[in-house]
Amino acid sequence: MKRSLLFKSGWMLCMVAIATSCGKYLDVVPDNVATIENAFALRAQAQKFLYTCYSYMPRHGSLGDDPAIAGGDELWSIEGRGAYVFLAKGQQKISGPYGDRWGQYYRALRDCNIFLENIDKVPDIEEYERDRWIAEVKFLKAFYHFYLVRMYGPVPLIKDNLPIDADVNAVKVVRNPLDECFAYIVQLLDESIGSLPDEITDPTRELGRVTRTIAYAVKADALVLAASPLFNGNPDYTTLVNPDGTALFPAAYSEEKWRLAARACKEAIDYAHAMGHSLYHYRPAFQQYDLSDTIKTQMSIRNSVAEKWNPEIIWANTLAVTDGLQALMTPFLDPRNLDITITRGELSPPMKVVEMYYSDKGVPITEDKSWRYADRYQLQEAGDSEKLHVKKGYVTARMNYNREPRFYAHLAFDSGIWYGQGRYDDKDFNNLFYIEAKFRQRNGIGKDGFNTVTGYYVKKLIHFENVIGTTGNSYSITSNPWPIIRLADLYLLYAEAENEVSGPNEEVFKYLDLTRARAGLEPVAASWTKYSTNPGKYSTREGLRQIIQQERLIEFAFEGKRFWDIRRWKRGVELLNQPIVSWDLTQERAENYYRPVVLFSQTFGSKDYLWPIDETNIIVNRNLVQNLGW
Repeated sequence: MKRSLLFKSGWMLCMVAIATSCGKYLDVVPDNVATIENAFALRAQAQKFLYTCYSYMPRHGSLGDDPAIAGGDELWSIEGRGAYVFLAKGQQKISGPYGDRWGQYYRALRDCNIFLENIDKVPDIEEYERDRWIAEVKFLKAFYHFYLVRMYGPVPLIKDNLPIDADVNAVKVVRNPLDECFAYIVQLLDESIGSLPDEITDPTRELGRVTRTIAYAVKADALVLAASPLFNGNPDYTTLVNPDGTALFPAAYSEEKWRLAARACKEAIDYAHAMGHSLYHYRPAFQQYDLSDTIKTQMSIRNSVAEKWNPEIIWANTLAVTDGLQALMTPFLDPRNLDITITRGELSPPMKVVEMYYSDKGVPITEDKSWRYADRYQLQEAGDSEKLHVKKGYVTARMNYNREPRFYAHLAFDSGIWYGQGRYDDKDFNNLFYIEAKFRQRNGIGKDGFNTVTGYYVKKLIHFENVIGTTGNSYSITSNPWPIIRLADLYLLYAEAENEVSGPNEEVFKYLDLTRARAGLEPVAASWTKYSTNPGKYSTREGLRQIIQQERLIEFAFEGKRFWDIRRWKRGVELLNQPIVSWDLTQERAENYYRPVVLFSQTFGSKDYLWPIDETNIIVNRNLVQNLGW
């Protein structure tokens, strides 16, 4: 469905209004008991309270609400564009932390508990519906606890609301040990699964509400997090204890956690398959054009994220649509409209993300025997064989040649082809849009309203049917809810967990290679054997772990996964202390433009793996211990 940027659904406004609530962290049940009783006097009123529980869902993909978009190292923003720039620059603080969700999700848990305590009072509701609503709210309790644990580590578990007359000391809760937190999350998910629907049968009214498939997927995600190095026997946190001396982190590594995670991932995959989920493959709607395999593969990659409710999407957040982000990321493509300012081309991948993508042989560019990594900044003119990747006759860096299909589906660059946005015939390649990103060019810096930060642009999240108007300041956006989990996510989580349990085996390669095949790549074993300088890398647990992790970073680039994956893998100190590098954007000539320039030197320490608890909460409740280093 196309919509203008100013359009907002009435349903979303309703949900936002419902979300408004007062109270501080761990408030007890409100004194106005009559209000609570009225909220559950009839089915219609209780349903509003159900939506209140949903309304706390994070706004994935929002620059102002989601730290995973611009708070790490995957996208670099223009100075002054939001608080998460400061997070990316290592300027987190303990007073009003950037991205703090502590109070928000404890209010959410309070409302979830109010719902569960009162839903049995509703007289005019069928038993099956009551059971479904209870299951949905238990799922939400699990998810909100999961989100808190991912951010803060061990947290207080709020299983029930405290009574109005609770002693003040009862309110001063302590953090539960990490293993208890994950056990409770899994318990809630298991309790919810049996009463959740297999699928949404009334899409007009219910899209976005949770299903059994979603619960299985979140359980898999939670158990992989529990098994990952950050939380599984991490020696850095052995000194984090409660005031009574209770250790909050497990001291010993447990392979059993990976085994549980692998089992949950496979269960989620099997159930998703049974419900008809599959990897997305593009079927051209433009029958008048006989598209090349090159563009078909690119569209399979792009639309797996941008095509709403496609069969790969397991869970999408209907409270987080992509309109604003698409407008902010889309560069000024159409030279016929010189006045448009609604598209900007902001948020740019730095050079280390660009280099992360494989060569066209499906191996890292640092390992490809035929890809000249040392010459990646040298210039090359595009010939006929590159015409669907680079504008024929134009010059760009060798960095942009001979790369895998996801590189061209996800990224745009100076002289790079941009398929879609009203131009769909790839046989007429001279008519396809392309980028001009040098100083004061159409997509370069030096002009008001048109910006890039590194010289690269994100193509992946932009729906190919968006159309920039040829007259007037208009941009028609094909919107989609933010995809939280898609089937490829489960495939790669399962491959990761299974490799940790058993090492390289048929199951690991099956799901890893399915994801690569959709991206137009050969299987791992074939690619590394034929093309890598380290041909045996895939045959060891450690080598395959590196391959799986790079596969995840590429496959889910710009979807908010990298931010959390780097942390759970405990690779932040390695990856987030590398400089943010761009091309020399102030240059007009290619030989000067294609020089690397350091924009910022990031710093990341051990304390940055977890959020600090706002010091106000520590002052109010001395039973809460602060995360180490803060």
